[in-house]
Amino acid sequence: MLPGKGHIVLMGSGELTATMVEVHKDMIGRLGPEARAVFLDTPAGFQLNADQISAKAGEYFRDKVGHPMALASYKSKTRAALFESEKAFIALKQADFVLIGPGSPTYAVRQWTGTPVTDILAQRIESGGCLVAASAAALTVGRFTLPVYEIYKVGEDPRWEPGIDILGRFGLNLVVVPHWNNAEGGNHDTRFCFMGEPRFRALESLLPDDVVILGLEEHTACIIDLTRNEVRIRGIGSVVLRHAGSERVLTKNEIAPLDVLRGQPFEPAAHRPAGAVSEPHPPAGSGDTGSFWEGVHALERRFQEGLDRRDPAHMSSAILELDRIVWRASRDLESEEFISQTREILREWVVLMGTAMSAAPRTTAECLGPLVEELLSLRDHLRAEKRWTEADMLRDCLQRADVVVEDTSRGARWRVGE
Repeated sequence: MLPGKGHIVLMGSGELTATMVEVHKDMIGRLGPEARAVFLDTPAGFQLNADQISAKAGEYFRDKVGHPMALASYKSKTRAALFESEKAFIALKQADFVLIGPGSPTYAVRQWTGTPVTDILAQRIESGGCLVAASAAALTVGRFTLPVYEIYKVGEDPRWEPGIDILGRFGLNLVVVPHWNNAEGGNHDTRFCFMGEPRFRALESLLPDDVVILGLEEHTACIIDLTRNEVRIRGIGSVVLRHAGSERVLTKNEIAPLDVLRGQPFEPAAHRPAGAVSEPHPPAGSGDTGSFWEGVHALERRFQEGLDRRDPAHMSSAILELDRIVWRASRDLESEEFISQTREILREWVVLMGTAMSAAPRTTAECLGPLVEELLSLRDHLRAEKRWTEADMLRDCLQRADVVVEDTSRGARWRVGE
C-alpha cells in the first residue's frame, strides 16, 4: 500500500485563534474553493457547551478563514440515534477537510471504537484530504493516548491507553502530546499536557522502546505532508521529538523529511510502505465483478439524479433496485466484501433521502407560505395607500390559485381551499 496522498495537521492548541488562521487557509487553499470542511464534535460530546464549541468553529471558519464549515455531530455512540449517526458518517465520508478539537481524548477514543469513524478519517487522508487534529484530538491519533483529566484532575496513576492510531496506518509509530510547554499552573509544573516533569518521566518509561514522542508546543502546528514525505512546522512554537533517550527540536518554519518522525536522522531513507486503507468501492469493469459494479454505479447515478431533483419516486426506485441487486448477489454467492460495501451504499441512500425529505415542505400551505405572506404584505401596502382596485386584484389572483383570503379585525388570514 502506498503512503497516503493527503495531509495530517497536528496542533498543540489555538486551533480557533488568530495564530492558526493562516495554517487553516493554507490547507483549505490546497484543496480548492469547493472543498467540503467539517467539524467533528466527539471529544467534547459529554460537555454541556458542546454545541457552543461547534458553533464557534463554524463562525471562526466563516469569519476568519473565509470558508464554510459544516458540522458532523457524533457526541456519543450510545446516545446517538441510528439516523443521526449515519448522517455524521456520511458527512465525514464527503469531507475534504476535517477539524477535530478540544475535549477529552479518552472519551473520544471510547466513542469511536467499534464505529466506522477511524476508517473514514484514514480513507479521507488516503484520498488526498486533510485531517486537522488539535489539542485533545491530537492526543487520540497516535498509538497511545493520555488520560489527561483522569490523571491531572482525579489523581489516578499515570498510564497510557490505546489511541485510534491513524498515524500508524501511515507508518508513524507516535504518541502525540499537545500543550507541551503549558504554563497555566503558575506555581506548579503543567508542562507536558498538564502532567509536569516527574509524572511525564514516569509515563515515558511505560512506553515501548520503538515509540516516538511528538511534543507539540501551544499555538504550533506540525503539518505532515504524505505526498512530499516531509513535515513542516508553523505557528509560534516548536515541535519536540523524543526517542530512545534523545531529543530533537523542530523549530518554527522548519521543513524536515518525514522519516524524522520515525526517529531517524536527517538523511534520505529507504521508502517504507504505510498501512493499507481500502478503496470504498472496487473499480467497475475489473475482472469478473465488472458487471456487478457497473450495475451499482449506474444506480448511483440514478439515485443522485433523483436527489438533485428532490424526486422521491426516482430515489425510491434506485433504492429498491439496489436492494434487488444485493439480494441476487447473496443468492449467487457473490463476494461477501462486495455485498457488505453495497449494503453500506444502500444505508447511505436511505439516510440521504430521509435528510432531503425532512428538509422539504410537508404541506401545501407550508410550501406556499413564504410567497403568500409576501403577497399579503404587498396587499396591505396597497390598501394603506387606498389603492383598493389593485389590492382586490391581488386577492382575486390568490383566490384563483385556491388560496382563500379572509380579512379580520386582526389582519388578513389565509388558507388553502378545499
